[in-house]
Amino acid sequence: MPLSNVYAVASKDIVFESFDGEAVVLDLSNGKYFGFSDSGSKVWQALSSGVGTEALIRSAGGAPTIDPAALEAFIAQLVEFGLLAPSDATPLPSSDDLPAALAAASEPLNVSVHDDLADLIIVDPIHEVEEPLGWPAVKQVS
Repeated sequence: MPLSNVYAVASKDIVFESFDGEAVVLDLSNGKYFGFSDSGSKVWQALSSGVGTEALIRSAGGAPTIDPAALEAFIAQLVEFGLLAPSDATPLPSSDDLPAALAAASEPLNVSVHDDLADLIIVDPIHEVEEPLGWPAVKQVS
């Protein structure tokens, strides 16, 4: 699969936060959440902010845990999970500290999928109320 030059977060249901440099991504539509290795967190943060893949590949040039083939496979996985989608936006350059951050990463690119809290995450206690059923009305996940 050829890489697009720029990606964007795939939908408004994808939310993410960084905790001490580690990214956690949550898909509100199905309740799955995703954890990343240290290098994966840096790549996610760059891609989700609009950094172009060419700039990302250049930034990762000195990183021992990231090669272009691994980066391509990692991005394909994020697209397959529905977290990122190709975008027509103008790619942004990488930050000045990204090459050093990627070089300091000790783990190879990896994303782990968790669905152990999916039932709780997809319950919307404010909006998912149906009179005869009471609260909350849990939507069925396929």
